[in-house]
Amino acid sequence: MANHRVVVIGGGLAGLASTMKLAELGIHVDLISLTPVKRSHSVCAQGGINSCNDQTRQLGDNEWKHFDDTVYGGDFLNHQPPVKEMAYWAPKVIDLMDRLGVPFNRTGEGFLDRRRFGGTLYKRTAFAGATTGQQLLYALDEQVRRRESDGQVRKFEFWDFQGLIQDGSGRCRGVVAQDMVSMELRAFPADAVVVATGGCGLIYGRSTMSVFCSGSAASRCFQAGAKYGNGEFIQVHPTAIPGSDKLRLMSESARGEGGRVWVPRKPHDSRAPRDIPAGERYYFLEERYPEYGNLVPRDIATREIFDICVNEGLSVDTERMCVYLDLTHISKSELDRKLGGILEIYEKFQGVDPRIEPMRIFPAVHYSMGGLWADYVRTAEGGLEPGAPKNHMTNIEGLYAIGECDYHYHGANRLGANSLLSCIFTGLFTGPSIVNYIQNQDEGHADLASSDVEAAVKNQQERHDNLLKGNSGSDENPYLIHQELGDVMTRAATVVRRNDQLKEAVETVNELHERAMKVSLSDTGSWSNQNVLFSKSLQDMFPIAKCILQGALQRDECRGAHYKPEFQKPSLTAEDPAERRRQAEQWLDEFDRNNDKFLKSTIAEYDHATMKPKLSYEAVDTSLIQPRPRLYGLVGADIIEQVFKERAEAKKNGKKEAAAAAS
Repeated sequence: MANHRVVVIGGGLAGLASTMKLAELGIHVDLISLTPVKRSHSVCAQGGINSCNDQTRQLGDNEWKHFDDTVYGGDFLNHQPPVKEMAYWAPKVIDLMDRLGVPFNRTGEGFLDRRRFGGTLYKRTAFAGATTGQQLLYALDEQVRRRESDGQVRKFEFWDFQGLIQDGSGRCRGVVAQDMVSMELRAFPADAVVVATGGCGLIYGRSTMSVFCSGSAASRCFQAGAKYGNGEFIQVHPTAIPGSDKLRLMSESARGEGGRVWVPRKPHDSRAPRDIPAGERYYFLEERYPEYGNLVPRDIATREIFDICVNEGLSVDTERMCVYLDLTHISKSELDRKLGGILEIYEKFQGVDPRIEPMRIFPAVHYSMGGLWADYVRTAEGGLEPGAPKNHMTNIEGLYAIGECDYHYHGANRLGANSLLSCIFTGLFTGPSIVNYIQNQDEGHADLASSDVEAAVKNQQERHDNLLKGNSGSDENPYLIHQELGDVMTRAATVVRRNDQLKEAVETVNELHERAMKVSLSDTGSWSNQNVLFSKSLQDMFPIAKCILQGALQRDECRGAHYKPEFQKPSLTAEDPAERRRQAEQWLDEFDRNNDKFLKSTIAEYDHATMKPKLSYEAVDTSLIQPRPRLYGLVGADIIEQVFKERAEAKKNGKKEAAAAAS
């Protein structure tokens, strides 16, 4: 394998895990990262990483329940075989990271400590204080550096991926990237390419993602012919603090360790929070969702906080919307040991000690459930076929997508602490698949033509030069256009979505896209030109923004993070048992009709002629767990669940009878 090379784009958890595994299998790797690897956005992950474990097994937990919680939390929009494989790999991933030296928190007996996260009733989440992502990233980086010193990995930090190199058959044979200092454009030929570039938060202007998470790398693959799946599903995290530059996450681990969300029952109560008696506090998540309390899934918590502030007028601040996230009832030593990282962030940017005074938080754009479409090969048992070359390959042969920038694992809503798991799992699991793909190409395929490489570099050079030359007579400012894009996306496509606003946003974004293609740069220099790099990223945000808006517009339902109040299914209202059951039957009939229409992945393909996505729909593999309604906090949930179980049992018996008759 010494002569084979793979390019990995992205130096976060997924990219590093992939690089480590490929190097272990004898492949030479070029690792290209927009930032220094140790500053990749994975370093910002705080709360933990999920897996079934010895403690939860004693309470009845197992990998199947982790799998079930994930697809239930994702409103069954996840293809089930990849999720099942991830859940069953999870304990092995934790064990590996522990052996690589990640300083996980431990109990007094020396076992890995665990905390609860949203959407589950078990303590599955292993953690390293509140800097889990950083510790995982550093452990993987150490392994990659070891391979780098052996000459098996070449690392290119401060290089920006610009586009794919494709041969005459359309197969991906490398990439073109740009040195962000010298502005040199360079070809990186390869036998396969792995894209592990994270989310697209910068499309919203401000988010909890790092300011370089623009989605431009995925967009460049999308524009080269790769499909994009479920773009409309954007997770808005329930707890973050605002900032003028970005929004800063206050991890779900704060609630996992006992943090309580509340507001005063009296609107805009001017008293200090510690002076408000418990009886005058509204712990609305605990009252509305007694089983899960403050750890309901993120989409539910986000909508409740939004509703409390916007519709019920109970924001704790008269000037900006926010609620209290209260940790003051927990000892300071315990907080410092388990949550020190996020407490320091809050204190630094807000000037308030959250150990003494409750934090003020509000939802913020946080994660992309959608991403590049990727394939997989299913086993008879319903998992993934190890080593199958198509695992995580996009529709462009030789191009793989892993981590947050693929669409497989989280459906309509991601459960907290599953993201770190999906990143590391996909990086490790796809290694043998990529190696087998490369070996299968050794015979019967021509070498990459130098003309294909030269054409790819030339195209990127022309784009770069045209931007530097500017548009004669244009005064379009890329930074102002980006601000307008963020404003319209935040207004139309976050917590609550309405068709009239989405239609207006589509028109506005189309106009902004046309303006963005005519920007005039204030810096035309040939050295470390951030202006031109940002302008390219801005132009490439629009195809993904259009996928988000158009996908949301065409999906007339409520599913996970996608919430249209107009299409919300109501609670039951009848008091009479017979009438209540009739309503439950009617509710489930509508649930089935809605699933027939919308339990499908949105698949986008880019049309260069119109500069717009073309949408189609793909069936979701739900063969392992039958889709059931998410009934968190719904009035009448008990009778709906009872009727659903009766129907499921009747359907099961009917299949048995049919099979018996056939035999």
